Amino acid sequence: MGSLFRSESMCLAQLFLQSGTAYECLSALGEKGLVQFRDLNQNVSSFQRKFVGEVKRCEELERILVYLVQEITRADIPLPEGEASPPAPPLKQVLEMQEQLQKLEVELREVTKNKEKLRKNLLELIEYTHMLRVTKTFVKRNVEFEPTYEEFPSLENDSLLDYSCMQRLGAKLGFVSGLIHQGKVEAFEKMLWRVCKGYTIVTCAELDEALEDPETGEVIKWYVFLISFWGEQIGHKVKKICDCYHCHIYPYPNTAEERKEIQEGLNTRIQDLYTVLHKTEDYLRQVLCKAAESVYSRAIQVKKMKAIYHMLNMCSFDVTNKCLIAEVWCPEADLPGLRQALEEGSRESGATMPSFMNTIPTKETPPTLIRTNKFTEGFQNIVDAYGVGSYREVNPALFTITTFPFLFAVMFGDFGHGFVMFLFALLLVLNESHPRLQQSQEVLRMFFHGRYILLLMGLFSVYTGLVYNDCFSKSVNLFGSGWNVSAMYSSGRTPGGHKKMELWNDSVVRHSKILQLNPSVPGVFRGPYPFGIDPIWNLATNRLTFLNSFKMKMSVILGIIHMTFGVILGIFNHLHFRKKFNILLVSVPELLFMLCIFGYLLFMIVYKWLVYSAATSREAPSILIEFINMFLFPTGEAHGLYTGQDWQDQTLNPGPPDSIAQDFQDWGLNSAYTWNPFISLPPPFFSCEGFFQDRVL
Repeated sequence: MGSLFRSESMCLAQLFLQSGTAYECLSALGEKGLVQFRDLNQNVSSFQRKFVGEVKRCEELERILVYLVQEITRADIPLPEGEASPPAPPLKQVLEMQEQLQKLEVELREVTKNKEKLRKNLLELIEYTHMLRVTKTFVKRNVEFEPTYEEFPSLENDSLLDYSCMQRLGAKLGFVSGLIHQGKVEAFEKMLWRVCKGYTIVTCAELDEALEDPETGEVIKWYVFLISFWGEQIGHKVKKICDCYHCHIYPYPNTAEERKEIQEGLNTRIQDLYTVLHKTEDYLRQVLCKAAESVYSRAIQVKKMKAIYHMLNMCSFDVTNKCLIAEVWCPEADLPGLRQALEEGSRESGATMPSFMNTIPTKETPPTLIRTNKFTEGFQNIVDAYGVGSYREVNPALFTITTFPFLFAVMFGDFGHGFVMFLFALLLVLNESHPRLQQSQEVLRMFFHGRYILLLMGLFSVYTGLVYNDCFSKSVNLFGSGWNVSAMYSSGRTPGGHKKMELWNDSVVRHSKILQLNPSVPGVFRGPYPFGIDPIWNLATNRLTFLNSFKMKMSVILGIIHMTFGVILGIFNHLHFRKKFNILLVSVPELLFMLCIFGYLLFMIVYKWLVYSAATSREAPSILIEFINMFLFPTGEAHGLYTGQDWQDQTLNPGPPDSIAQDFQDWGLNSAYTWNPFISLPPPFFSCEGFFQDRVL
């Protein structure tokens, strides 16, 4: 409780660490989290410090671990957590762990490279198979034809695509076949026509199924093409254009027997590649599963080891370079734990000379340390988001535990939604030890860390929702309304009586768009609602005006109390730091100014609620107008809130006040004007005086 109300008392300690035990001692200190190190090498560059090589080695191990995690995640292998927070590895195991990780990285890269190569070969063979299947119908060749050159064929009867006709003409026919991306087909055909000047015949057909690109791994639609050309020069141009459009070129068989032989060979190779690829994937998965067992704990160990070497870089060496000297901030209550940690580190390293420490006096301002637990951590984070308090100041997080959820509930004010919020937070609290909640996504993790805040926000929202009588934006009639509508209706009275008492009759009910309840009529208002807002206001046309007025006055009351409480907490700070002048010249004037102005406003709000009832509500003056008149002293007729508050007499007859109430009001206003200069003038003066005194010292 003392630590939550005010930050921990800190002291500056000096550690003397033997070179052989410094790593183990800092590891023990880090596990307990007792100290904050000061950098004694601020003038030394980060690349010129003693342990920069060890830091680079840790960064290399982090790179390897990141690569392992990426490969394990890509293989859809779950990462076991292992030990929650394993300690930093001993120096004897660091080299062994480094060798194991480097060996594992090399092995994984080789296996992954072989797997990608096998997969690429398999995709190329599958493309080749589809190409042979589609191009089989493009050109018909007569395998049994024996060429003779006795006469030229009739071009009108025989197609130029016929292989026998080309032989009769003495031309050398060539073929280029392959696959091209669907979006490049049109541009590819135009380029062939323009470059080859029509000496090519291009035949294309779309594949029925989408295939994976061996280069990029993207599943896309492909077109199979077969290009027939005459002459070697045209053939060279065709091949260059195919390379330019990134086509996948495959050799085209010359005969049917060769096509059949290639097809059989492809099927055999595809089956073999499937077998080898499955075995490679199984072996790779085994290696990754074995690596996943320890990758989580090793990542934490490497981070702790890197943090240890960063702290060692903040230490300075003595003249003999055999001892490291460190300066740390430590809570005074944890000094025995600090000594015990140094003894444990010396004992683990097996050193004959133990490390030790001593406290040193200092005038520097220590850092602020506020201990938290799982309940207060969320509220402390809210306060720290606005600014961390100075050393040994009053910590407002203790009071934020109540004020923050309550002020949220004042704004929220719905016990239906508040109860849903309460149940959701209660579910998180009851399952707070579940590992999936602790490692959830960013939004759910934010809700999880603020589960106790949500719990109190929902609980307070239920209370304010009952005060507002608001459940899912609807009113609930729990105790019965205090207003009686039937008492306003009377058919037996005379018309004059109806007009005088403002009662309802058949004519008024039928022809009036708005019916008004008069609380002065006997039996209409039977008393206030037992708790909260009367549900009949949900039917009134002036419902919004009434609720806004109520919530505004309540917000003013809570705001004044909140500000006054903040000034009182400042008095505790001034008393602790022995700044009596701040109490007399800052806190007391602030309190007087606030209470004389806003405290009087609070008094008028409560007075009006207590004195004026529903029957006399039309005679009640406006608090806003009365508050303005307190400063302006109007010359016209103005009725006060209570007896003796007569603005006209005060203005026209500036003599002595006629009542104690008017005397009290004038005293408060004059006090506010008197103490206003003390709030702004003395604090800067004393601040400058303290600054010059520090410069002289």
